[in-house]
Amino acid sequence: MPNIRSAAKRARQAETRELRNKRIKSLVKTSIRSFEEALQGGDEEEAKIMLNRAVRQIDKAAARGILHKNNAARKKSSLSRRFNQSAAG
Repeated sequence: MPNIRSAAKRARQAETRELRNKRIKSLVKTSIRSFEEALQGGDEEEAKIMLNRAVRQIDKAAARGILHKNNAARKKSSLSRRFNQSAAG
């Protein structure tokens, strides 16, 4: 336990941020999972909607600094590539 008041406040803030970041990361993972399920189901229109939702969640997380911008770009590229491959063949 911190002895200094400012250190105690920092610990509280870190805990709050950690919970917020976990929630947002979970939302990103859930949206990606929803996209993958729609893709597996063969519903191209639903997959496109879920892809847009997932990309939006990833962008929000990257803008807030929860995901690194290169990590976000890699995730979006991977999802887009999978969608395009399924639509083409």
